[in-house]
Amino acid sequence: MNTHANLLIGLIAAILLLTSCSNDNGKADGYGNFEATEITVSAEGTGKLMSFNLEEGDRLTDGQVIGYIDTIQLSLKKAQLQASRQKILASSSSVLSQIGVYREQERTLTVERDRILRLMKDSAATQRQLDDVEGRLSVLQRQIASVRAQNASVLSELESLEAQLAQLDDQIKKCIIRNPQAGTVLIKYAEPGEVTAFGKPLYRIGKLDEMILRVYVSETQLPSLTISKEVDVRIDDAESMRTLPGTITWISSSAEFTPKVIQTKEERVNLVYAVKVSVKNDGALKIGMPGEMWIR
Repeated sequence: MNTHANLLIGLIAAILLLTSCSNDNGKADGYGNFEATEITVSAEGTGKLMSFNLEEGDRLTDGQVIGYIDTIQLSLKKAQLQASRQKILASSSSVLSQIGVYREQERTLTVERDRILRLMKDSAATQRQLDDVEGRLSVLQRQIASVRAQNASVLSELESLEAQLAQLDDQIKKCIIRNPQAGTVLIKYAEPGEVTAFGKPLYRIGKLDEMILRVYVSETQLPSLTISKEVDVRIDDAESMRTLPGTITWISSSAEFTPKVIQTKEERVNLVYAVKVSVKNDGALKIGMPGEMWIR
């Protein structure tokens, strides 16, 4: 009899222990909806969409070229600036050639001056001859300085043109529409043949391979949650709930009022904390789909 009593007591104790370890009468620790990292890609140029090859649902790779904006006007302006650049280079070459001529004359006069100085030591030349050579040398040096200043102005104009050409090259490059991140096209805002402008949205892309479940928990649940902690995520399936592994990636540092559509373990407490759970998507998860977080 004692043996049966002991077994019964042990069985009751085990049942009570399992019940106490369960998750509060089968309620999830957090409820929320799935999100994805989304980017709205906008035009970086102005003009007609000559090509725009994508549809909603397409999977794009990082850096993939999906279209381009008309660059005729930019190309014409670039050709005009390049012609001006060639003209300035020719002018600068002419100025430099003139400086070379003046330099040669300067060397000749310098040699003549040194010769006259040697002759004056032997009384074979006069001060007037020396003054004449030095006068011509001084005038020549001022001419060289003037031509140098003229060339500096030409070079400054050339630098301005080079900057404008670089700016045009950048604008032409940005007329090629490149996808900024790998993902799936969610919304398409433009069609080929439309005229677009800088900053106008073209499409929205999202990373659907890894979804984020944003849930809200109460302050009493925070001690059991840490970054990188693994949890269970449950979603609706055909006949029951399907469980997926998840990892907590972010916990809000400040409380906020409970969203109207969210209920926690305490049945809508006044203040809750947002938590993000990363979940690998095998194709079953969709943006906006409801989900539950269960702490292991």
